[in-house]
Amino acid sequence: MAVVYTERYGTGDIQKYLRDKDGRLSCQKESSRNTYGSLRDCLVSLFLPHGFPDSVSEDYLAYQLWDTIQAFASSVTGSLATHSLLRGSGVGDSSATVAAATVTWILKDGTGMVGRILFAWMKGSQLDCDAKRWRLFADVLNDMAIFMEIVAPVFPSCFTLTVCTAGLFKCIVGVAGGATRAALTVHQARRDNMADVCAKDGSQETLVNLAGLLVSLLVVPLVSENLWVTYLLFLFLTSLHLYANYRAVRSVVMDTLNQSRLSIILEHFLQQGRILRPAEANCMEPLLPGLGSQVSLCLGVHLSTLVSSVSQLEQLKKGNHSRYLLGWRADTGRLAVVLHEEAGTVDIIRSVVHAEILHRKAGSSDPQRYLVLEETHAQMDHLFPDFCQGLSASGWVTDRHLLDPDDWRANWDSNKQL
Repeated sequence: MAVVYTERYGTGDIQKYLRDKDGRLSCQKESSRNTYGSLRDCLVSLFLPHGFPDSVSEDYLAYQLWDTIQAFASSVTGSLATHSLLRGSGVGDSSATVAAATVTWILKDGTGMVGRILFAWMKGSQLDCDAKRWRLFADVLNDMAIFMEIVAPVFPSCFTLTVCTAGLFKCIVGVAGGATRAALTVHQARRDNMADVCAKDGSQETLVNLAGLLVSLLVVPLVSENLWVTYLLFLFLTSLHLYANYRAVRSVVMDTLNQSRLSIILEHFLQQGRILRPAEANCMEPLLPGLGSQVSLCLGVHLSTLVSSVSQLEQLKKGNHSRYLLGWRADTGRLAVVLHEEAGTVDIIRSVVHAEILHRKAGSSDPQRYLVLEETHAQMDHLFPDFCQGLSASGWVTDRHLLDPDDWRANWDSNKQL
């Protein structure tokens, strides 16, 4: 019988359609799967996105494995913290009152709600740009909050203050962790399947938390009466939690440019003339706040931040043929960029590259800084086209970015004003 055509479902087994003597089609499955393979398929459909692995990024599986380990460790330490909170609130103590415990819980929740609003207001726009860094920050802060809840009963005079501070930390964790998880989901979803990736992530987390609860039912009664054993268990699980979180965020390979990754790529390009690929640059990206050598830059500021006179404006425009103005803030001396109303994604990337180069050549107190600025305009005209082309050729996304510009836009063209 002759093979008419073949088909397969995703990356599954191949099916051949054969034509018999009567002209009818018959299906022949080529499968080496056994009962184990069928069980595996069932688990994949339950806990992994539809079309896995083609429907997600290449780093999805490594990230989810480490994320599962950290979630399990966090679930068990959370149970230890809950036990300590209940004991500190008076559960099992005949002298404790329900009113006192209720007031403590209300203060804890209220403090957390206020903190959640303030943190989202202060740092919300930065969570997209440095998702990996803020994700790790959230997990460290979560461990600090759990530790405070565990030790709170040891200091009864400061119990309410300790619990409220821990509640504040946990609400910040909720904002930072939830927002960065969404940013990572956008990165992982490669077939416009963000909802599916998010839903399956929730299924994985539910299964892990269920396993954590079962382990907690066995462990917590055994260690609850011995503080030192509780502390040692917490120390072990927290170490596992932090290590798994570090490995999880380190395994993520983002192909969009934030300032940290762009600075790493530019440094390597200036030294060796080669653009790093996303996997290479992500391995070098710092994950702790305050680390990294990128320039301190204010992007998308209003014009009065840089200039207060026409002569200063002309200095910034001298030799400049781009859709941005780069200069130094009058108040802080930090580099800042005024964006033209027609500035696109590539123009914004160019402005950050320009700021990095200028930062290496001139400081805010350099008397010749405007002369150096004019020289760097010519350097950018020569360097940036090759740099931008190299970014695309190396697998970087250049039609969107994570550089977090503010919304001010200007127009300094004499024939067209806003």
